[in-house]
Amino acid sequence: MTRPRTLRPVRRPLSAARAFLAGEAAGGVVLIAATAAAMLIANLSLTSGPYAGLLHGHLGPLTVHRWIDDGLMALFFLLVGLEIKRDFVDGQLSHPRRRTLPFIVAAAGMAVPALVYLAIAGHVPGLARGWAIPAATDIAFAVGVLALLGPRVPPALKIFLTAVAIVDDMGAVAIIALAYTEAIDLGALAGAAGVLALMLACNRRGVRWLAPYMAGFVLLWWLLLLSGVHATIAGVATAMLVPITRSPGAPDDAGSPLHRLEHALGPWVAFGIVPLFALANAGIPLHGLSLATLGEPLVVAVGAGLFLGKQAGVFGSIWIADRMGIAKRPGGASWTQIYGLSLLAGIGFTMSLFIGGLAFPDDPPRVDAVKLGVLAGSLLSALGGFVVLRTAHRRVGM
Repeated sequence: MTRPRTLRPVRRPLSAARAFLAGEAAGGVVLIAATAAAMLIANLSLTSGPYAGLLHGHLGPLTVHRWIDDGLMALFFLLVGLEIKRDFVDGQLSHPRRRTLPFIVAAAGMAVPALVYLAIAGHVPGLARGWAIPAATDIAFAVGVLALLGPRVPPALKIFLTAVAIVDDMGAVAIIALAYTEAIDLGALAGAAGVLALMLACNRRGVRWLAPYMAGFVLLWWLLLLSGVHATIAGVATAMLVPITRSPGAPDDAGSPLHRLEHALGPWVAFGIVPLFALANAGIPLHGLSLATLGEPLVVAVGAGLFLGKQAGVFGSIWIADRMGIAKRPGGASWTQIYGLSLLAGIGFTMSLFIGGLAFPDDPPRVDAVKLGVLAGSLLSALGGFVVLRTAHRRVGM
């Protein structure tokens, strides 16, 4: 007599959104640790000299610092591009009616901080170039803070923050391409266009092997580096051409080239590239720091843009959209929780530091002032958002 088999529970893979949030939360913790390490290294007499020497040492045609900022960060932007495409084709933003509020909030959340920055620093010669520094949200840090709060934050609010940050990233990429590109080498740019055309042809012919797209990515990166357009744009441009298989209402399709590449890149970016970027860019020498330094227009403009501008833009746009009937606030969230989320949107870190380096190239004092403003604004936003969400009443309407 055969014995009945015991049925084992089937382990369902995480949805794309849940896996993304889990990975970003863990990556946010590593990013915080890397930032603390960078500050420590930059301020210890035994390590500050070798630290600066290593970053400015040459490795082939570029310095180590430029290999991190222009090279490895291109992989970060490749992942950002993959996430943007996935969300528009197969995620929260694939439904037109769900796009309305994230687009409104992201636009206001970029415009208001830029206006705050310009109101404070725009009159100082040379500082207007930094208007975009407080415009972007660092999703890894923000989701890391949300992870510490656990079930106190409605899942819809976490997903909404991710959607806003993805649209926010689109705006940041456009700003980098348009506002921080100066001299153009037309020959290299034409070559880059040819590479894009070849990758588009592969996409149209149904090529699902990732190798041609990755080879095109490397060649496109090099040509854009020569052209004068920031080389990291190669990551987003390549991502738009990587094929995707839609799997609505289900976890990622295992055979989808985009999903395979996204899951392969995710851990390397979250636990390697972004923390390495923080190590290379977040270290600020604090000796000689005074209240006068903290009151410099550039420091105040960046910090206020992130802390005041972001919360005003994000919360104000959600409130206006809800009151005017344009779009409803995220389900299950009280107004207090939405305000806490608006504060967390002021964590700018990775993208803010990146844009700061583009705005003031070869100007270390101003770059250090940007770092100080970014750290101050992001820290205030993180602490403020955490406290508000930690103490917020869960009932909708409060």
